[in-house]
Amino acid sequence: MVYPHIQYHGAAYPDPLESETSASTRELDTRVSDGIRVRLLWHSDDGHVSVAVEDTKTGELFDLPVGDDDRPLDVFHHPYAYAARRRRDIGEFFPSAADTALAA
Repeated sequence: MVYPHIQYHGAAYPDPLESETSASTRELDTRVSDGIRVRLLWHSDDGHVSVAVEDTKTGELFDLPVGDDDRPLDVFHHPYAYAARRRRDIGEFFPSAADTALAA
């Protein structure tokens, strides 16, 4: 049966990461675990691959470019490990629990 009076206007709950995805970006894989959504994206305009991570509990998002020496599926399955390694490589300091206790 056809319902001519019903028109589709898009998702009832729009995807916050969808607005970041342009027409030249293709989602290769996605997974959700404990409120954390991880997407493997290929950007056809320049050929690079990235991993987008969204924590639906906190609303935090980050995009992690896959390096030339990285395996895309490894970054997809372990994005936090790669993000921590990248921050360490560029010299950002991550305080430990002991450092935080000393500062208080």
